[in-house]
Amino acid sequence: MDLSPLWSSATCRRFDALDSVYQGCDRSQPTKAVKVTVLQKTMTEKPLGSKTRLLPLVVLVVAIAIWSALWLLRVFPESVFPSPVAVAKGLGEELRTGRLPTDMVASLFRVTTGFMLAVVLGVPAGLWLGHHARSRYALLPAINFFRSLSPLAWIPFAILWFGIGDLPAVFLIFMACFFPVVVSTLAAVASIPSVYFRVAHDYGFKGLDLLTKVILPAIAPQVITSLRVTAGLAWLVVVAAEMIAGRDGLGFAIWDARNGLRMDLLVAGMIVIGVIGMVIDRVLLRLTRIPSVRWGYDG
Repeated sequence: MDLSPLWSSATCRRFDALDSVYQGCDRSQPTKAVKVTVLQKTMTEKPLGSKTRLLPLVVLVVAIAIWSALWLLRVFPESVFPSPVAVAKGLGEELRTGRLPTDMVASLFRVTTGFMLAVVLGVPAGLWLGHHARSRYALLPAINFFRSLSPLAWIPFAILWFGIGDLPAVFLIFMACFFPVVVSTLAAVASIPSVYFRVAHDYGFKGLDLLTKVILPAIAPQVITSLRVTAGLAWLVVVAAEMIAGRDGLGFAIWDARNGLRMDLLVAGMIVIGVIGMVIDRVLLRLTRIPSVRWGYDG
């Protein structure tokens, strides 16, 4: 039997209702014979109007207008403050030469590899620590120690150990993402209401069934939110890593533009980095629409 109705809302009122139903069951009788009904509430959001959806575009136009005004007023020297037109031309130049697509692919490959390694290893580690109090007590100080270190502090070691190229960037991204993923996962596991485990025990859920039908649905909203933050951190780290330990990528392109005093290309690279970061966040945001996860964002 699936416990998915338990994830229909994040409100404490439903936790209390479930607990009271559970307490009212006759435990002398087989629990599977007892029908537990959980009232569900469908979240109703007011659809955004067409004018509201245009607000981001309005903000963009205002930002470009302010940028143009600052350039026309020569608030900063033209050599270090390019105009929007110059940046657009520089962006077109990078696209025509093919350098920009190549750098984007290189950076995305490093981010994807390092981030996925951190998730694949960090989530199981967090699940295990969340269920083992003694191990959590022993290892959590060390995890928090490494989590508090700036990923950029590892750059000298990354270059000495892995040289120049993809490996040092992947290593830095992994170090930046692994420990936050572990901490967020174990915190999510530790915060699962005990009533979920009591009901699961009475229904005979053990091992894989307990993991897939109770634990993962319960922690998914918190873990996904953590992944969105961590992915943004990974994107920041790869740019910094490529500036120092790379021969290609968007970070290296920005550093190369700075050395060549091409401020138009530098700003174009910054814009591309920001847009890709927004796209990555939107992709991860789609995970919140999965039915077994949506409960954590209702109400």
